[in-house]
Amino acid sequence: MAAMMVFVVFLVGIALSIPIGVSMILGSVAPIMLLGKGGTIVQLLNNTFSGANSTPILAVPLFILGGVIMAEGGISKKLFNFFAYFVGRFPGGVPCAVIMTCLFYGAISGSGPATTAAVGAMCIPFMVSLGYDKVWSAGLISVAGGLGVIIPPSIPFVLYSLATGVSTGALFLAGIIPGILIGGFMMIYAVFYCITKGEDRNLIKAKMNELSVNGFGALFRDSFWALLCPIIVLGGIYAGFVTPTEAATVSVFYAVIVSLFIYKSIQFNDMYRFLCAAVKTYGGLAFVLAFATAFGRVLSLTKATKVVQDFILGNFHTSFTVLTVCVVVFLILGMVMDTGPAIIILAPVLLPAVMGLGVDDVHFGVILVCCLSIGLATPPFGLDMFVAGNLAQCPPMDVAKKSVPFIVAFLIALAMIVYIPAVSLALLGRV
Repeated sequence: MAAMMVFVVFLVGIALSIPIGVSMILGSVAPIMLLGKGGTIVQLLNNTFSGANSTPILAVPLFILGGVIMAEGGISKKLFNFFAYFVGRFPGGVPCAVIMTCLFYGAISGSGPATTAAVGAMCIPFMVSLGYDKVWSAGLISVAGGLGVIIPPSIPFVLYSLATGVSTGALFLAGIIPGILIGGFMMIYAVFYCITKGEDRNLIKAKMNELSVNGFGALFRDSFWALLCPIIVLGGIYAGFVTPTEAATVSVFYAVIVSLFIYKSIQFNDMYRFLCAAVKTYGGLAFVLAFATAFGRVLSLTKATKVVQDFILGNFHTSFTVLTVCVVVFLILGMVMDTGPAIIILAPVLLPAVMGLGVDDVHFGVILVCCLSIGLATPPFGLDMFVAGNLAQCPPMDVAKKSVPFIVAFLIALAMIVYIPAVSLALLGRV
């Protein structure tokens, strides 16, 4: 009864458009106040403060701040120029360079909307100037921006780690191949589209000639510091020099040094604005993160997680079937719920059950993040869809329609990720 009350009150709150954090509070307080189960209010408050008093949680606002600084510092343009130099002359090469830029920029920002905004602000006008359809370009950016939450360092992977205790470093390593695979399938469609619909090859060739006029050496020197950032951050983690939280701190200092002193693309007095932007982005999520520990504790005390586990193990007998159902649920939730809160709520509830059927905890985290990242580009609440629509100055639903083929390409790659665990686990040696 108490377990059912937690879920019912929480879901009713969501249905009534009550903020997720407040819905979690209502769901946690209801069994305590009405049934005397799930602990006490004092325990609830203590768990809330202990949830906020966590060193690993600092990685989230720091990665957000680093992404904001690099977006304003014009890092995305330098990355795009580097990739366009190699592939821009081929059929479909310019859209492929955009996808590559999203992949690489995701290794800097760790955020889907940040990747969409930074890459889209530069690439959409550039693609339109080359004759590409504006809405199609926005659709490409809206889906490719979702790669920013899969390629490490990834904020959703940090949140999954906080919610479940799974190694952040292992999740980062597991996200590399899936991110590249998804990007590869999107590139295949982009090339197919450009071949069948046609491109202005003369205009593209002229632009590529302008890009390469000073030679590869000059281009590499200009892009070097942008290319070095993910190598420093991820290399530091996997070499054991820094923890993910420390790596997030390194990314902020690196972003400031490169943008302020090397590229000189920002001013020191801009830092206050960047800090404000990062706080606004993180503020709502911080409240949910703080209360997630208390909410999880209430779920445990009311045996809600045990109820879910018994239901799944009693009705599904293979990892194939349970993962199929989970994927469908995640894809639907991704359309109506933000990535961060969805991970915080779903991961600790579902992970014990799927592990009971032999699903690896890291593999499940990759599946969850990949599914929810698609929701960033799908209506009605896909944030990347709205960001890309604003950048292209066109209705978000028009962007959503043009993004459908890219989403299909994403889903094909997702099927491989879900049903071939080696895609996620090969770099961890768990195959």
